[in-house]
Parts: sequence; C-alpha cells; structure tokens
Amino acid sequence: MRLLLVEDDMILGDGLKTGLEMDGYAVDWVTDGLLAEEALKSNQYELIVLDINLPRKNGLEILRQLRNRRDSTPVLLLTARDTVSDRVLGLDSGADDYVVKPFDLNEIYARLRALYRRHTLTHAKKPLIEHKNVKLDPASHTVFFHNSKIDLSQKEFEILKFLLTHIGQVASRARLEETLYAWDSEVESNTVEVHIHHLRKKLDSKLIRTIRGVGYIIDEE
Repeated sequence: MRLLLVEDDMILGDGLKTGLEMDGYAVDWVTDGLLAEEALKSNQYELIVLDINLPRKNGLEILRQLRNRRDSTPVLLLTARDTVSDRVLGLDSGADDYVVKPFDLNEIYARLRALYRRHTLTHAKKPLIEHKNVKLDPASHTVFFHNSKIDLSQKEFEILKFLLTHIGQVASRARLEETLYAWDSEVESNTVEVHIHHLRKKLDSKLIRTIRGVGYIIDEE
C-alpha cells in the first residue's frame, strides 16, 4: 500500500518512514509543502500522513486543495497544536483524523488501518471483488479461492487487488512496482515476477496471463 508522508522534522520523518515501512507500507517521504503538491500531482496514494507546519506551503492549504479537487484520499494530520480549535480547524479543512505530537507509532498504525477500512467501505463501488472463483475483500484484507481462505503476503495482495480492479487491462511491471514500492526503494529485477509466480501457485495458474514484453493481465470472463 503506497503512502505519502509529509514531515519536515528529519528525525521524526525518518523514524516514521522506517516504522511505516516495517508495518508494510511503501512510503514516499517529502519535507515541504511544494514537494507534497508535486508528489500528489504525479502519483496516486492510498493514505497520506500530513504535518501542518511545513516550509513553503502550509499543510492545511495542501489539504484544502486536495479536497477542492474532490480527492478523497484519507489524510491523517500531524501537529504539535493540541487545542480544540486547532483540531476543529484541521478536521473542517478535510482531515479524516488528527494526531498530536508526541505520539506512539502503534497509535499511528492503528489510526491508518482504521482510516483505510472506513475509506474502502465508503468509497468502493463493490467492496467485495469477485472474479473466476476468487474473492478479494479490500476492507478485511482477505482473499478466498473456491471459498477457502488463501494466505497472501502484503505485496501479493496488492498485486492481485490491482489486477482485479483493472480486469481486461494490461499492467506493466513498472506500474506494478509503483504500486508496491516507494521512490527510493531498491527493486530487484525479478521481484514482480516472483510475486506473480506465488499468486499462480496459490490460486488458479491461468488467472494471471503474461503478455510477453508488455506486462500482466487478468482477462474478462
């Protein structure tokens, strides 16, 4: 799951990035408001962790612009301000949740999981994705094949979800890597192929088709 972290405090940002990656997220970390704007224009994220007090552009301005263009990506605000009026301002600007510094990383993880569950249930056109005896539930992060639960790794789940939500469309290896990894992550050349191989072993071997030299596709019925 790809996440944008916007935090100018280098020590806190580095700690958050490391912790979130250990919790399974692909994290893009930027340190000011204008860089955050550029990241949001050129990438798609499933969650955003946003500090309010940022160089060059305030976090609340970024948040308002995001909501003004009808982008509903869940946003968790980080701030040192702990008055009721500050919390109200952040929520009224479009934040989904609000955490006051200092905080415990476990609380951040729990709040992000809750945000993603609520967002998926609220905005998904079809919460349960079903195709060729495969059922994928984005909200509970579970997959069933012929009604038997299948254990998938985080990255296997993300690849399968992406392909199932783009049925009939070819996804290149580069596009799948963007879904799985942050900008500065080192990706081995055969990483996607390995995950696809595991998915084929755990599910129907014919579910995911390789288009040689182009990418991967789950065909329509």
